[in-house]
Amino acid sequence: MQKIREAISFYGRVQGVGFRYKLGYLAQMYTVTGWARNEYDGSVSTELQGLEEDIDKIIQALYNDRYIEIDDIRRRRISLDENERRFGIRY
Repeated sequence: MQKIREAISFYGRVQGVGFRYKLGYLAQMYTVTGWARNEYDGSVSTELQGLEEDIDKIIQALYNDRYIEIDDIRRRRISLDENERRFGIRY
């Protein structure tokens, strides 16, 4: 299995519902690194690095959360950050 890194933007009811904290919990659970940040347009931007299947599991868990409503996701593959060791929330 190969590690990947994706820049992902989530749109919908994703702010004010614990989205970034849930994402952080899931990232720790699946040993995925990266970060998440609220954007001014109401979306959440994130970069996630780990196994593709683990990133997919995180996204599926976010879709299934009863407080979060994801209307759209934009994903793109980006270069790995070999020095990154954890997941963090950016402000």
